[in-house]
Amino acid sequence: MNLNKVLLIGNLTRDPEMRALPSGQNVATFGIATNRVFNRAGKQEKQAEFHNIVAFGRLAEISSQYLSRGKMVFIEGRIQTRNWEAKDGTKRNRTEIVAEKMQMGPRTGGFEKPADREPAANPPDKQADKEEVETIDYSEDINPDEIPF
Repeated sequence: MNLNKVLLIGNLTRDPEMRALPSGQNVATFGIATNRVFNRAGKQEKQAEFHNIVAFGRLAEISSQYLSRGKMVFIEGRIQTRNWEAKDGTKRNRTEIVAEKMQMGPRTGGFEKPADREPAANPPDKQADKEEVETIDYSEDINPDEIPF
């Protein structure tokens, strides 16, 4: 059995660029950056990785409409490497993540509706922008004796 599955949470490094394929299907490309935090010699260090994302069809349209540079996004997809010959005759390749599912970050972390992109005459209070998250306790609903493993 083989598996080619990628899960990434990161921030867009550039706005999505959407175009149409000869078949008429929409395709959007954009980049995201992920950070790895680790300790080296007692010091905390960060290492950034940059990923090329490709979305097709409706996912491309949504990406183009709602995502922009700096916004947080969760991408679920697969790794694909494309090979082609450049105009100068050199062989090229590019490894990308083909998005199959996507979840946009929270409003405070980056999701915004297209109407929110217009500058506001009176910017909203940052404290009022924060949303409360309701905590649900499921501990009474789960009986450990009923779990099959």
